[in-house]
Amino acid sequence: MLHIHQFPCLSDNYGFLIHDGASGATAAIDTPDAEEILRQAGAKGWTITDVWNTHWHPDHAGGNAAIKAATGATITGPAEVERIGQAPDRIIGQGDVVKLGAFEARVLDVGGHTLGHVAYVFDSEHVAFVGDTLFALGCGRLFEGTPQQMWASLSKLAALPRQTTLYCAHEYTLANARFAASVDGDNPELAVRIKEVERKRAAGEPTVPMTLAEEKAANPFLRAPLLLPELADWEAFAEIRRRKDSFK
Repeated sequence: MLHIHQFPCLSDNYGFLIHDGASGATAAIDTPDAEEILRQAGAKGWTITDVWNTHWHPDHAGGNAAIKAATGATITGPAEVERIGQAPDRIIGQGDVVKLGAFEARVLDVGGHTLGHVAYVFDSEHVAFVGDTLFALGCGRLFEGTPQQMWASLSKLAALPRQTTLYCAHEYTLANARFAASVDGDNPELAVRIKEVERKRAAGEPTVPMTLAEEKAANPFLRAPLLLPELADWEAFAEIRRRKDSFK
């Protein structure tokens, strides 16, 4: 099986280490905090062989150089990662496949938050690492892309099997839940989800990962065409995103 180790770092990021026990290969999905990632790998007895970046932002690729210096890991990511000084050893994009021991992940282009953002999908494991494209009850802000691009990216993720477990990169769910209630307050599945989110956060528990089925039932960005059926799908998404950007 693919071993996944999740841990908090920085103020609200999650770090992820994935490990193939048979080969010993270990990948860090993004590098928000090199020191903590190396500490966590050491505690597990794992040696980091790879780094897989989802996008170029410093809280996702800023630890690349330090981890490579410490471990010799191969850096894999979209071309935009070059913008922060540590160029990937392998540049990947839509349709490429990356391997960790016996496991293969399919690369999806899910640009919008940044233009070159990618996700890594382990079809055999029904697991996807989605970075800042899709959050629990939310989605990434459009710093570089257009609403049309982001809607196309979210639609790719929404087309995965419903049982897919999604690992997003931030603990934003409580704030996302408050916004979701403001635009989809009559949704009974959202009401149940919010109670569970509140319980978990009060207990200091993570709300990540989540399943695609949960998100399709309660995430207002995936539900945008249902909330604003008078608009084209991407326009409905754009309007929900606009409301989120100004939500207090």
